[in-house]
Formats: sequence, C-alpha cells, structure tokens
Amino acid sequence: MQDRSMLNIAARKVGKKLKKQERRRQILLELKLRPHVRISTLAERFDVSPETLRRDLDALAAENLIDRAHGGASAPSQGLYPPLNERIAGRVHERERIAAVAAQSVHDGETVMIDSGSTTIELAKALAFRSVTCTVITNSLPVAMTLGHGAADVMLCPGEYQSAESAVIGTETLEFLRNYHVDRCMIGASALSEEGISETVRGFAAVKREMLRRAATCALLIDSEKFGITGLASAGKLDELDVLFTDARPRTGLLAALRAAQVDIVVAEAAS
Repeated sequence: MQDRSMLNIAARKVGKKLKKQERRRQILLELKLRPHVRISTLAERFDVSPETLRRDLDALAAENLIDRAHGGASAPSQGLYPPLNERIAGRVHERERIAAVAAQSVHDGETVMIDSGSTTIELAKALAFRSVTCTVITNSLPVAMTLGHGAADVMLCPGEYQSAESAVIGTETLEFLRNYHVDRCMIGASALSEEGISETVRGFAAVKREMLRRAATCALLIDSEKFGITGLASAGKLDELDVLFTDARPRTGLLAALRAAQVDIVVAEAAS
C-alpha cells in the first residue's frame, strides 16, 4: 500500500518547476479536492524545498485563503454565513435603497472596482438602470453579467470560482487587481464594527483589502443589521473608507469611530 501511494505521488509530480503564483494556484486547487495537504507531499509534487512550500502556505494563509495547520494546510472553513442566493432574498428594500443612493455617486467616465455580494449586485442593477458609462473591474459574475449588457465596460477578474458566492478569489484575482488604479471602489461586507470592516466568508476579505488599496475614493455599502458585529477576517480599517452608504444611522460607539475616521455617512432614507 505504501509503495502504491508513493507511485501516485510520483505520477502527480509536476514535470517542470512552476512560477510562484501558479504553484500557489495549484495548492488552492488541491485543497478543493481534499481537506488537508502536507508540506512534504507538496514539496515532492512541485519539486521545491519544504521551506519554499512553507512560504507559499504562509502567504496564502495571510490572504485568508487557507487555514495553516501543523505540517501543512487545510481548506478554510466558511462559518455559518448564508450563501449568496439566500442573502439576496433578505432585506431587499434596504439593499435597493442603499444601492440607488450609492449609484448616484458614480459618474460617466469613471473607473470603478466592485466586489461580490448581495448589495453590490443591487448596485450593478442601479448603475445599469442609470446607463452610467463607466469602466468596472469586478470579481463577481452577477455584477459582470448585469453591467455587461449596458453602457459600462466590464473587466472580470480571473481566479478560483466560488459557487456559493458566484465570484472568484485567490492569488490570480489579487495579482489582476494590482495592475490597476481606479477612481473609486464600492465594496460590501459581512460586518462593520469599531475595529473596522470584516468578512465571514473566507478569502473575500483579501479581495476587499486590495480594492481599497487601488482606489482613490473608497465606499462601503452595508445594511444596518451588520453594525456592531465582527466577522472572521479583517477586510480594512475605518480610516481606509471615505464614505459609508447604509439604510440607518449607526449608533453610539460605531458612529463616534466613523466620525473620528472622517468617514462620510450617507443614509438611504425609506420613502415616506
């Protein structure tokens, strides 16, 4: 049995050494097939040293794409956050109001990064309705499909497809984003607290962080139910934001923290 296992590893050994980003992409693919991988096995497969593999795993863990474990790595746990198709059905009117107001801040000729999520899908619908002639870079398939039939030019990021979110993440996604500087980014999030923006869905926090770095003006679209809670992974600090679009005014500590960070708060009021 041991000989057969060694033969399987040898048969899967990569024929030539891969570049760092491709090797890390292959590691993520491996974790889609099995819950845990060992450094020794990966080092054998990619024909690199264990130290090189440790650096790969540390880098992927820093981007919240894997869980680091002794001697290897595991696929990240996603927690109990509901998938996109469930979130789309909830708080529809609130998200529509937020998106409609946020869409008014985007002007013809601008470049915009939009991440994945139920509220940013509503933003895409609002931009398409207004026929804004902007250039959009996104990791979300629904956002790309919504805007791709209208006046916007759409650039879809490459990466590892996450079916539950209908979006891509991973090292290829982040490398793609780093090639661009945009006028504004419009992101959603799982949670917002005095500590900052956070994500429950692992891997998407890294995309949000990169978008915040690449934009001149940074906006967060989030409904008030997510105030005062903290997700699993940090996606950014409050002082990285320029404006918050929401459906209700934050209270007490969060409001004070946003004011201290000089974040403009735009509340999408319900129709009377």
